Amino acid sequence: MKSSYVHKVSALGRTVSATPRALALALALTAGFTAAIAQPSVAVAQQSSNRIGFVSTDRILRDSGPAKSAETRLESEFKRRDQELQNLANNLRSQVQKFEKDAPVLSESDRVKRQRDLADLDADLQRKRRDFQEDYNRRRNEEYSAIFEKADAAIKTIADQQGFDLIIQDAVYVSPRVDITDQVLRALGG
Repeated sequence: MKSSYVHKVSALGRTVSATPRALALALALTAGFTAAIAQPSVAVAQQSSNRIGFVSTDRILRDSGPAKSAETRLESEFKRRDQELQNLANNLRSQVQKFEKDAPVLSESDRVKRQRDLADLDADLQRKRRDFQEDYNRRRNEEYSAIFEKADAAIKTIADQQGFDLIIQDAVYVSPRVDITDQVLRALGG
């Protein structure tokens, strides 16, 4: 004989009508769900044993042997052009000062001619600075690419040898116990 008796149950702030059988089923499901939450699953337990490491790319690019060598190569490669740019800037500055000093006594046509010459010198200097910066950035990126290749190889070797499951390079916060940057620097010779 089926019970037609209906219970009024309050759940999550709502009143629900339920038969005794439906109520028992809901309680059983809720109890099973609570037990499943209380006991960690095998997958969660396995995840907690994963090894995670961190490598600071900033420190690799600043402190590693290959980075220091690359910086030395870039400085020697671009030193002459940088000096030329400084000389051009100094020359322009001195010509501007001379023009400002001479401007009150110059004729209108001489003043316009010298202003045009100064503007041409300034435009030439700006173009050469842009070219220099573009060339320098291109060469620096080439050098950094080679450093990253060496660092990636070192990181993979360390990960394989020490059983890391994940190594990240950018993070908001890193605990010192997962930071392996010093090991990578030693592997790179720096």
